[in-house]
Amino acid sequence: MHLYETIFIARQEMSPAQVESLTQSLTEILKESSATVGKTEYCGLRTLAYPIKKNKKGHYVLMNITASSEALNELDRRIRLNEDILRHMNVLVDEHENEPSALLKASRYGREESEKEQNARRPRTPSGRAPRPEADASDTQ
Repeated sequence: MHLYETIFIARQEMSPAQVESLTQSLTEILKESSATVGKTEYCGLRTLAYPIKKNKKGHYVLMNITASSEALNELDRRIRLNEDILRHMNVLVDEHENEPSALLKASRYGREESEKEQNARRPRTPSGRAPRPEADASDTQ
């Protein structure tokens, strides 16, 4: 048995619940072939670098799999037949990471940074409140 990381991108029109059920069906396919699925991460709806089949966004899912090459070939075949999956990639790894993936960390880090940037751009008074807009001399006449 080999260790794999499989990541796939699902269509943007799907809801997170539908992506979860798709992930469960792929897990069942692997269990039929006596493979095991360790960690499964839903990384959210993210913007793609370029449009794929007219989709500008996609749901990213990462799965840690322990399987034989035959089981992975069957999973690969079923993924290629599924129209809801835009792209996928299987990578052979030496060991699975128990920490959150870099993709999940990047999405969390990006949200935190954007909130910090928005707060930094807002002008503040010494009391911490946003200043009131001052009336122009032309507005009073």
